Order: sequence, then C-alpha cells, then structure tokens
Amino acid sequence: MDREYITISELNNYIKGVMDDNFFLNKIYLKGEISNFKAHTRGHYYFTLKDEGSRLNAVMFSYQASNLKFVPEDGMKVLVCGKISVYVATGSYQIYVESMEQDGIGNLYIEYEKLKKKLASEGLFDPEKKKKIPKVPKKIGIVTASTGAAIRDILTTIRRRYPICETILFPSLVQGADAAKDIVKKIEIANTYDIDTLIVGRGGGSIEDLWPFNEEIVARAIYESRVPVISAVGHEIDFTIADFVADLRAPTPTAAAELAVPNIDTINTYLSNAVNRSTLSINNLIDKKKKVLLTFKSSFVLKKPTAMYEIKEQNLDFLIDRVNKEIKLLLDNANVRFFKLVNSYVITNPEILYKFKKQNLEHTINKLEVLNPMNTLKRGYAIIKKDNIVISDSKKIKKDDIIDIGVKNGKISAKVLEVENE
Repeated sequence: MDREYITISELNNYIKGVMDDNFFLNKIYLKGEISNFKAHTRGHYYFTLKDEGSRLNAVMFSYQASNLKFVPEDGMKVLVCGKISVYVATGSYQIYVESMEQDGIGNLYIEYEKLKKKLASEGLFDPEKKKKIPKVPKKIGIVTASTGAAIRDILTTIRRRYPICETILFPSLVQGADAAKDIVKKIEIANTYDIDTLIVGRGGGSIEDLWPFNEEIVARAIYESRVPVISAVGHEIDFTIADFVADLRAPTPTAAAELAVPNIDTINTYLSNAVNRSTLSINNLIDKKKKVLLTFKSSFVLKKPTAMYEIKEQNLDFLIDRVNKEIKLLLDNANVRFFKLVNSYVITNPEILYKFKKQNLEHTINKLEVLNPMNTLKRGYAIIKKDNIVISDSKKIKKDDIIDIGVKNGKISAKVLEVENE
C-alpha cells in the first residue's frame, strides 16, 4: 500500500487554506478580556483574548492599530472584529483583529485598582517607610520558583557581579490558587534567617500568572518583613501590588540581582584606587616630614647650639642692667623725697604746728559752746516737746495735750489749758 507523506508546513498551509475559505471564520465578532498585551516597536499589537474558560491568541497590525482611539492594556474588556486563520510557523490558530473597541474594564483590573487604593490609603506605599537596601550584603534570600528562568537569572547575575555573596533559596509556588499563601509562608520563614536582603518575584506571564503578587496577604507580608525586600515580578511593563509595597522595585529578576549586590569589579577598582591614593598620600606625608627633618638638621641652632645660649646670655645681661638702672632711679627719687621731708619747716619747727592745731581746736570748741542748747537753757529759755518731738509752732499742740518742758536742771510735765495762735 503506497503512502504519501506530507510535511508539517504543507499540513499547516492546508488547514490555513480551509480556514481562510470558511465564510464564518472570515468575519467573526468576539468579546473578551485582554491579557499578556505587548506593543511591538513596529506598531503591531500582540495579546491574548480570554474569557472564564478559554483563551485565543490575537494580533493587530500597525495599519489597523493606528485607527484605535484608546491604548489597549491588560485587564481591559474589548469587542473585536477580525478573521480566524492559522499562523503556519507554529501551527496555532489566532484571530487577526481588524477593529477593536472597549467593553469595560476586566474584573481582575477592578480588584487590582481597588486593593491598590486601599493599601495606599493605609500608608503601605509611603516612601519614608521603605527600608534601605544594604549596599554590600553578605547573604541574600530569594523567594521564587525553584525552577525556571527567574531563579537562573538571579543566581547567574549574583555570581557574576558579587560571587562572595551567599544566597538562600526559599522555593515557592508563584502562580495558581495556592501561590499567594505559599509566598507569604516563605517570606515569613526567610525573616527567621540572618539575611541582609530578600528578593521576591518570578518571571513574566499573563496577568493571571502574576496575580498572586497582587494579593493583599502577599502585600502585607512584604510590608511587615524585617528584611528589606526587592520585588522582581514579570517584565519591565508589569506592575503588581507587590512592586508598590516592596522597599525597592526591580523591572526584572535579573535587574533585582543587579540592584541587590554591587559589582565586584567596581569594588576592586575602588579598592585599588583607594590603595593608590593612600600610598600616594603616605609618600607625600613622608616627603614633607623628611624636608622638615632636613631643615632642622641644617639649622644654625643645631649646628652651633651654643649660639642660642650666647644670645640668651646677652639678653640676660641687658635685662640685669635695665633692672639695676630702674632700682637706682627709684632709690634716688626716694632719697630726694626723704631729704625734703627731713629738712621741711614742720619737722624743723614742730612747736609751730602744735600752736596752729591748738588755735583751731579752741576756735572749734567756742563754736560748739555757742550752739550748745544747754547754754540756752541757762539763760532762762525752755524746750517744749510733745511725744518726744520738739514743738516749734503753737499750731502743733491743742488744749488738754500733755507736753514736756525742758529747763536747765530738769523736765516739767504740763497740761495745756489754752492755746493762742497769732
């Protein structure tokens, strides 16, 4: 029996021809949610259309995409019109989108925005609450799947950049219904280890694949982590709740490793430059000290130390002469004053000074005798007091007041019978 074998390309082309000739598939209208959206640099859009149970690859070329009045993004619900055909290279069928319009926002996107707003209001995204990532870590923990590109990229990058750093993998589920709980568990376990930095993440995927990193329990576990956390989820265009809560967000797992450790070549270069600068500084310091030492060695004082002594001796002689001169001047002045004092008129005629002082004393006594109130009383006058206060005005006393009258040889108490005022 003769069999005719055909190639894969021939089969795929045959199926493509059947589908292209199908009237129903040439103009089909679909509704679904955009996932895994990518915009090519040439303007073409590649994405997945999905519903609750299935998904379909989709492509929209630039000449049709340029007519859109919105920018497609993951989680967006859309209505599309296009044709179903086979991409021969892979044998997969896809829809070639001719037109597209929005049909609301996907449920996952709504949940994402709702949780993002809630956690932001609680302060979980505040920059001032974020912990600093150590610049030179000794040990790094990694929470991700034990297999896949993410862990390979992280370990390869760390070994290349900073091979002396120790790494500890905490293998975790990174997609599926149980992934979020497992990620939280591994973060909590990692916090019991003596590590400097914790990388949490996974490689790229659809919004559904990355969804565990949008769960609230994962966000709170990252926020409460004692160890600083670097998030590394998906590709550069992917943003999850974990990225906003983490202390530092890396666009990819490879970038997370680069942010977590320094480049050992840079450190070696820095240390080499530091050694060179230190050596140069020390040599310069030694040269300066040598010059100072040579200056001392060649100085006149060290060559002839007695010269400094001779100068001091000369200065001492000068000071002694000056002191002696000052002392002589003081003694001469004192002798002059003493001579004047000894030969003064008062010293030579002391009785004249005595007579002068006696006359002054007698004159002063005579003045005091004139002012002595007792002498006034001897002449028949009296001093009147009331309450021990001298009364010089009759207006200061009144009838029946008791007054004291001081006379030459005593005091008389009297009662006022009548007061006459002029």
